[in-house]
Amino acid sequence: MFAIIGLIFWIGAFVIFSRVLNYFNSVEDFGDILAMKLLSMMVITFFALLLFSNIINSLSHLYLSRDLPLLHSLPVSSGDTFLSRWISGAFDSSWMVILFSMPVFLSYGIIYSAGAGFYLIAVCAIIILCAMAAGISSILVMLGAAILPAGKIRVFFVVMGVALAILLVLFLRMIRPEQLVNPETFASVVKYLNTMQALDSPFLPTTWITDTISFALKGRWKSTLFNLSLSASFAFTLFFINESVAGVLYFRGFSRAQTTAKRLFAPLTFRGRNWDSLLNFLNRPAKAFAIKELRSFFRDSTQWPQLFLICALIVIYLYNFSVLPLDKSPIKTIYLQNVFSFLNMGLAAFVLSAIAARFVFPAVSMESEAFWIILAAPVSIKTFLWIKFFLYYIPLLIISEILIIVSNILLDVTFFIMFLSIITMFCLVPAVIALAVGLGARYPDFKSENPALVATSFGGLLFMLCAFGLIAAVIILEAGPLYYAFMTHVLGRNLSFTQIFWLIISFSTAFIICVFAIFFPMRLGEKYLKKF
Repeated sequence: MFAIIGLIFWIGAFVIFSRVLNYFNSVEDFGDILAMKLLSMMVITFFALLLFSNIINSLSHLYLSRDLPLLHSLPVSSGDTFLSRWISGAFDSSWMVILFSMPVFLSYGIIYSAGAGFYLIAVCAIIILCAMAAGISSILVMLGAAILPAGKIRVFFVVMGVALAILLVLFLRMIRPEQLVNPETFASVVKYLNTMQALDSPFLPTTWITDTISFALKGRWKSTLFNLSLSASFAFTLFFINESVAGVLYFRGFSRAQTTAKRLFAPLTFRGRNWDSLLNFLNRPAKAFAIKELRSFFRDSTQWPQLFLICALIVIYLYNFSVLPLDKSPIKTIYLQNVFSFLNMGLAAFVLSAIAARFVFPAVSMESEAFWIILAAPVSIKTFLWIKFFLYYIPLLIISEILIIVSNILLDVTFFIMFLSIITMFCLVPAVIALAVGLGARYPDFKSENPALVATSFGGLLFMLCAFGLIAAVIILEAGPLYYAFMTHVLGRNLSFTQIFWLIISFSTAFIICVFAIFFPMRLGEKYLKKF
């Protein structure tokens, strides 16, 4: 099943990039420049993803894995232990990028009629890119873990989360994607093309990789081998630096990471009452479970600092709507505004699904070996699952509604579209959260140390497929009747009886699907855990 889904995604990516490159080739003078700019942006995106993934995996493999105390007690040097963990972390972080970058390079090779040498060079280049990202990430992690005082390793996670969020925002501003669809703001074509090359600095590793691939496409093998050798020498230099730094700092940082973390923030209080009092409406066992869930989440240093990244992504998400040049489109602005708003419902729901896969789906599995306490507690499995549901439902509903409302305000949509978007998200959010909790309970992994690994299991993949299917079904059911309702409103006409009946049936079906997605997965997970 994994192989079939991966193959479908692989073929889809190949078809999309082939069509885009064919279109670029049809554009005289600028086609080749646009194709190379797309290649540069893809390499930069791969590198950013690799840096983020390697930092998370380096923290997990080098400092947080449960088997590390056992490994360090063996008659093996800390350098060899570091090297084995570094290689495994780099592989875990890189294999997916390597695998799914292949259709991109294959489409470039076919469109540009490149020989077999190009594909060999492309594979070597992407492997070297992964090695450079792994080397840079592990150096940053070791330096941060060694510099911080004992018991303060949690601060490092916060700093890394904020730093990554800032880098992400800076990366967006350096690219300035809104300028790519508005060349009229430039005084000349030359200035426009120079702006497109803003991130092609000769001192960036991504530039060396991009030049390696682009020169190989054009058959300039001397320049190709020079850039490939430059990239490889930098990767080997990073490997040497890693070994040197690990010999001095790794075990010291690991020892400090084993100390008990001190409280980073003081407990929140209001007029002498803490936040626990907000849960007084629950009975005592349910309140105890809810408090345990909240405290466990904020005590897990590997999870909650990622909230900084989520906030940064929300800002970028909304920023993209603020720079859309709708007024320069040949299509009527009022039509585009509402079309984008409707499509935005699906996009926001997909973002919600990704967040739920990372945080909500592993929630049951994170009980780990202590799950027997849940079974022995005077709280039913049903109550246990619904507590988890509501603890994630409220914040994710707020995030989703903020995305929809603010983006619709930026698009200046009609009141009808605004109302429909809010109601649709209000129904989709609990359905997606229930899918995550229910399927997470049906396919738990109580031996996993890393919630990110739980999200990539068979159950996590099944949740993403079900969530995407649910979102697609709701959007498709609403699309037809909504289009006719909107067009009759724009043209000043009234809906016919058939159209009103169609609208009622479509929206009622979408609502029933959402209700089914709330209760059926929760019931499925409850039955499985009772038999567990």
